[in-house]
Amino acid sequence: MRNRKSGYGCPEGCPVESTLDVIGGKWKGVILYYLLDETKRFNELRRLMPGITQRILSLQLRELENDGIVHREVYPEVPPRVEYSMTEFGRTLEPIIIQMKEWGEKYKSKFNYSQELTK
Repeated sequence: MRNRKSGYGCPEGCPVESTLDVIGGKWKGVILYYLLDETKRFNELRRLMPGITQRILSLQLRELENDGIVHREVYPEVPPRVEYSMTEFGRTLEPIIIQMKEWGEKYKSKFNYSQELTK
């Protein structure tokens, strides 16, 4: 685990803060959602998330890898092929990611982002 700074406002050792440290942020949950189905290559993930930059995707994947959530497999080919998959430990987050997806499907109409962007 990386050296994290507290900042969510929970008391030290708060389990919600621990979870948010691992999957919090704009992209980690989305990355994990796409990795639930199958192993993906870096550029596959980029195509699935057109709003993410290459740098941020690399950083987020590296953090998830350092936390033991994602496995990075480098194949000794030219050009090199790199694939990302969920680890067994990462799979323990599957129910959380699925519940987030279901909640989003149920309540996304309450958050009409296209109208906010035009205001």
